[in-house]
Amino acid sequence: MDSKTEIREFLSTRRAKITPEQAGVTSYGERRVPGLRRNEVAQLAGVSVEYYTRIERGNLAGVSDGVLESLCRVLRLDEAERAHLFDLARVADAGRTTRRPTGGGAVRPNVQRTIDAIAAPAYVRNGRRDILAANAIGEALYSPLFADPFRPVNPARFAFLHPEADRFFVDWDTLAADTVAALRSEAGRNPYDRSLTELVGELSTRSEDFRRLWARHDVYVHTTGAKRLRHPVVGDLELTFEAMEPAADPGLTIVTYGAEPGSRSEEGLSLLATLVATEAAERTRAPGPTRSTP
Repeated sequence: MDSKTEIREFLSTRRAKITPEQAGVTSYGERRVPGLRRNEVAQLAGVSVEYYTRIERGNLAGVSDGVLESLCRVLRLDEAERAHLFDLARVADAGRTTRRPTGGGAVRPNVQRTIDAIAAPAYVRNGRRDILAANAIGEALYSPLFADPFRPVNPARFAFLHPEADRFFVDWDTLAADTVAALRSEAGRNPYDRSLTELVGELSTRSEDFRRLWARHDVYVHTTGAKRLRHPVVGDLELTFEAMEPAADPGLTIVTYGAEPGSRSEEGLSLLATLVATEAAERTRAPGPTRSTP
C-alpha cells in the first residue's frame, strides 16, 4: 500500500468532514469543496499553508508530535484516528524498514490451552482478522465461517464474499463498516504486510461494498462492544465481546463472547455448550476400527 496516497486521502477525507462552523471559521461566499480548506487547517494548526500542503500531499517524514497533535485537534480526530495518523507518521519516518508483528499462522500451545479453558466462546485473531485458533464453543458459535473450506477463517472475507453473511450477521451494515475500518487501521500500522495487501486486493476486486467502505478511509479499533448473530442451530443471539492483546504475543488478540445473565442469548450459549460437549463425548465413545484376525 502506498504510504503517501494513504496520508493524502486520510487527511483530505478528515478535512472534508469538518465544517467551518464546527471549526469556528467565518465562511465567505460559495465553497467548492466540503469541509475546511487547506489554508484554514494550516491557520488553525499554527503552521504555514505551504507546510500543511506538503503534509497533505503525503509527506509526514520529520513532522513533529506537536504538529501532529495540532492536526488531531483541528480535524477533531478520535482516538483511533489519532493513532492512525501517528502510525502513518511513524512509517513515513522509518520508511520501508519498519515492521510490526502481524501474528503468524499458529499460536503458542499455552495460548490454545488458555482459550480452551474459557467456558465462553473465544478465539485468537491477528491484525488481518484471521482466526488462528478457537475453543470448541468458539468454533460452534462461528460454525458458518468454519464450514467454509477457505483457510485461514477470516470474518472480513466471510462478511463480504459469503452469500449468507448478511443473514448470520444481523447488523451487517455496522459490522461491515467496522470491519473495513479495523483493516484500514491495521494497514496504517503494517502497510507492507503482504497478506493484508492481498486480502484487501481480493475484497476490493470482488466486493463493491468493500470498495465503497474502503474509500471512506475510516479507522476503528475494536476492544469491546456488542454483536447480534443469527445462529443456524440456536437462533438469534445478542452478545457482548471483549478483545485483549496478550503481552507475550504482539500482533495477536484474544476475543471472548458473553451474554446478559438470564437472557435468551445466555440460554442459547448454554445450549450451544451442551451440544458441543455432547458431540465431544460421542466422539470419545465412538469405537475405533476393528482389527480382523488372520
